[in-house]
Amino acid sequence: MKSLTLEQINEVVKGTLSGCTNQLITGAEEIKLAGPNHITFIGSKKYAALWNTSKASVALIEESLVIEPGDNRALIKVKNVDLAIACLLELFAPDSPVFDTDIHPSANIHTTASIGAGCKIGAGCYIGANVKIQDNAILYPNVTVLDDCTIGKATIIWSGTVIRERCQVGAYCIFQPNVSIGADGFGYRPGADGKSIVKIPQIGIVIIGNAVEIGSGTCIDRGKFSATTIGDGTKIDNLVQIGHNCQIGRMCLIAGSCAIAGSVTLGDGVVIAGRAGIKDHVTIGNGVKIGLGAGVINDIADGETILGYPAINYRETLKQWAILRKLGKNS
Repeated sequence: MKSLTLEQINEVVKGTLSGCTNQLITGAEEIKLAGPNHITFIGSKKYAALWNTSKASVALIEESLVIEPGDNRALIKVKNVDLAIACLLELFAPDSPVFDTDIHPSANIHTTASIGAGCKIGAGCYIGANVKIQDNAILYPNVTVLDDCTIGKATIIWSGTVIRERCQVGAYCIFQPNVSIGADGFGYRPGADGKSIVKIPQIGIVIIGNAVEIGSGTCIDRGKFSATTIGDGTKIDNLVQIGHNCQIGRMCLIAGSCAIAGSVTLGDGVVIAGRAGIKDHVTIGNGVKIGLGAGVINDIADGETILGYPAINYRETLKQWAILRKLGKNS
């Protein structure tokens, strides 16, 4: 267990100290559950009053808050609590699971596959023909990478993930358990006889950029032709569906349970809140923010913030909701 002094923690988060404590800190915890050996955090006035009853010895707080540290307790004031927490949690992060051997004997690796230096491949993995895995990649047990795929250096792929044939994954990516990359897109049309459904072959691939993170259970379908692409630095939450031939920009944030239909284009820096849905062939501009549960059916210009179903500018949506509430009270 790691034990750090107040001063050692502040060297990392680079805040301003108020008060002091001789208590060693062994972990981070939310303010209501923290004990004397914990550091906690206070990002807004809403939680400031909880400091008086918290048992934590140290708290990261937003620098504008006025709080007294108390006896043998300390505060570290920072400009951005969330970013400071990110640094803090790296200090206390437990070690990753241990590989007793770099490549487990039960891993099935095709003779034509290329495995880079320093790679680790867990038990029960399957690596197909002509796969290229670059240096220092980690595949935890029971990962499947089918023929002709490429995996970039230092990418981490957790158990249960399937990467289908010919897909390309960049460097420094993280895939959480049970990600699906390159499944067939949802391509069907009524048959000429009016009674059957014809499956349209999906012959494209998926291309994922560098430093992309994908949450558990997320599915990214291959293109009908060409490629479904995910830009560098994009972060995708759990249980997200991205349809065939989507073009997702750089540094996008897509929260859980979103559904993005085929051939959608997202610009750079798009933020999508949970459970939003986007109609096929829609183009979303750079820096757009899409609210919780929104239904997007039209193109959206750069920089817009939209909300509602169908999604429109958030100010207009809030006005509509206010009118509906008044109608309900008057009925």
